[in-house]
Amino acid sequence: MKVNSEEEVSVNSSTGKRLITWHRVYIFSMGFIVFALFLYLAVSGMSFYEESIEERFFHPDYMKLKPSGSWGHGLGILGSLSMIIGVSSYMIRKRNRRVQKLGVLKHWLEFHIFLCALGPMLVLYHTSFKFGGLVAVSFWSMVAVFISGIIGRFIYIRIPHNIQGKELSVSEVRKLNAGLDEAAIERKIERLKFMQKIFRYWHVAHLPFAIIMLIIMLIHVAVTITFGYRWVF
Repeated sequence: MKVNSEEEVSVNSSTGKRLITWHRVYIFSMGFIVFALFLYLAVSGMSFYEESIEERFFHPDYMKLKPSGSWGHGLGILGSLSMIIGVSSYMIRKRNRRVQKLGVLKHWLEFHIFLCALGPMLVLYHTSFKFGGLVAVSFWSMVAVFISGIIGRFIYIRIPHNIQGKELSVSEVRKLNAGLDEAAIERKIERLKFMQKIFRYWHVAHLPFAIIMLIIMLIHVAVTITFGYRWVF
């Protein structure tokens, strides 16, 4: 029985290490994609983006990199889709009981953060760093969503969760820390309650910016289609 127990521990340990390794690869890959795309678009279009609006018309890449150009328009579409998919997929995974067993919620959150970091970056290049009017409101709302998302992630990781990513209750925290003295447990619980309260306030600030961004983005798309702008179709 002792041998079997040791073998089981060894297998569990080996599996755990492989999962940790794959998770690190998963995180690194998403970060690398965002950074590599940002760098590639910056380097390839630098001479165009440095020009004034008046001078850009004479740039050889104008028809490609302008907001309605083959690249510029495509970046706007891909950026918008990234944000829509990032938000909707995470919300469906979090709230729909039918798919709650599909993967770990933490990994879905990380994928949500990846797409919602990739999307604004692509939209920024879509605008060619020049925007105003109603689109400017959407852009700065997008920036606010992005920054508040980073803050939300910082708060989220400080709230205890189970292996499925579900937030632990006070009673569950007590059970997990049963070996500690009462004062230490109470300190942990007080920190948990404080972070849960901050997280609720964060949602109140994060959600309106996301809604404003989405509404204006949809208006922008509708106006673009109405005026006959098409991508490569």
